[in-house]
Amino acid sequence: MRIFLSGASGVIGRRLVPMLVERGHSVTGMTRTREKADTLRDMGAAPVVCDVLDAAATGDAVAAARPEAVIQHLTDLPPDLNPRNLKRAYAANDRVRSEGSANLVAAAKAAGIRRYLAQNVCFAYRPEGGVLKDEEAPIFTDAPPPFDRTARIYLDMERRVAGNGAFEGLVLRFGFWYGPGTSYARDGYLANEVRRRRFPIIGDGTGVFSFVHIDDVALATIAALEGGSPGIYNVCDDDPAPVHEWLPVYAEILGAKSPYRVPRWLGRLLGGSFAALMMTELRGASNHKAKHKLGWEPRYPTWRDGFREALG
Repeated sequence: MRIFLSGASGVIGRRLVPMLVERGHSVTGMTRTREKADTLRDMGAAPVVCDVLDAAATGDAVAAARPEAVIQHLTDLPPDLNPRNLKRAYAANDRVRSEGSANLVAAAKAAGIRRYLAQNVCFAYRPEGGVLKDEEAPIFTDAPPPFDRTARIYLDMERRVAGNGAFEGLVLRFGFWYGPGTSYARDGYLANEVRRRRFPIIGDGTGVFSFVHIDDVALATIAALEGGSPGIYNVCDDDPAPVHEWLPVYAEILGAKSPYRVPRWLGRLLGGSFAALMMTELRGASNHKAKHKLGWEPRYPTWRDGFREALG
């Protein structure tokens, strides 16, 4: 299959391109920087240097590739995402997910593609009711800023893809990525914060995190590309866990001291209201639909084993 992959030089793209090539797909990989084009070429992809925010250039790039499918792995969040810099960081990412996604969808539609896959997250559900959420649960569009705007942009993006009658649209809502190149890697920002005991358990730490290894992100993308009905799918491991459970284990694997515990008011003061809410009220996600409808099984069913392997 001829595939146009946006975000090809990112954390997931670098994992995904070799897998797609090995399976016999012809991949055109889009990157914003010329320095990364050679890396994509070495992995077996045909590189194209293009900024997705440039609608005309994006249209030309997709048309020239003549793809049968487009994969949107667009993101613009820095690996060292400090809670105090959320507003600025999310503003850049929001633009990619709104304006950039709209440009890519328009280009794909004009090129007459058959299937379109888009990346999203499964930790944006409204924190109410049960611990685990399926794909029908409401999105947290009234979250504290800046995530309220982000959540609305995510919904618009999903409707643009999954509700598009011009192609088969699939949205993959991923859990928190871990593995090489992520914030959770041994040399990642979060790992450094945990070692410095600057990532405490806030309140009772009952916010539930759903994790997914980057290899499983790539494998789920392939499963969705090659089969499965159009729609929305949560993609995470089988073991969503509250902060008070996973964070001490993560610190132990890193060889770090146990994280501090701070009251919610102090956590809100230090990290902001949204960070405090995530640590105390976040809901996990169910991967039942992806496993049964896409035929996907996580290589790392639980972060408990995945963390240990990923952190060496």
